[in-house]
Amino acid sequence: MADLFWLSDEQWAVIGPFMPVNQPGPERKDDRKIISGMLHVLISGCRWQDCPAEYGPRTTVYNRFNRWSRRGFWRAMLAALAKAGWSGEAAAIDSTYVKAHRSAHGGKGGAKAGHRPVAWGRTTKIHALTDVLGRPGVLLLTSGNASDVRTAPDVLAEAPGRIRSLTADKGYDADWLRADLREKGITPVIPGKRSRKRKIRHDKRRYRERWRVEATFCRLKDFRRIATRYDKMARNYASAVALAAVIAFWC
Repeated sequence: MADLFWLSDEQWAVIGPFMPVNQPGPERKDDRKIISGMLHVLISGCRWQDCPAEYGPRTTVYNRFNRWSRRGFWRAMLAALAKAGWSGEAAAIDSTYVKAHRSAHGGKGGAKAGHRPVAWGRTTKIHALTDVLGRPGVLLLTSGNASDVRTAPDVLAEAPGRIRSLTADKGYDADWLRADLREKGITPVIPGKRSRKRKIRHDKRRYRERWRVEATFCRLKDFRRIATRYDKMARNYASAVALAAVIAFWC
């Protein structure tokens, strides 16, 4: 029992109000216990079928995670919490690579959203937009070879609140992105690449705060099923990342 994860009263007070109520069918197993089981799997990196019996039937733990992933429940929870608590005057954007385990390959493809596997090769990228406190408000998955700067508009489009300045590394150095940010009233804090003929000035004091988004990825990767991608389905891995972010940063 000492090695099991259990949601604290404080954590449950945050996520409890999001739980579905008045659902048809037989009475559900205790949500708090089942979600604690889900988090045990994400933290330990074990297989769903190895989820300890203390959390209830392992099939119930997985089926509820999978069913709610299909509904977009976990990502919606993250979006709602981020929107309510966003402090985005000085936001930061970055991405990190995640290696795919061999179990993540071989899923059936398909055009339907949420039904295609994470069939992006051996790596996946998690793109994150964090607020001034380093809390992720947007977490977007792409293939490992996706361009950071080209993906930035898609990440920023989901920002949960207003942004006054955006800090990013040299991978986001592009004139068109700077112009787009300024048009939206956002000050870019992005150093220029060495290949630039004209030196780019940026706020070095603000840029030093970029460590927060790096720390965000380190905290997320404390969850072993986030640090290594085991899920075939894109929606399930995205849900796992969202649930880990809710517990690590918003509870």
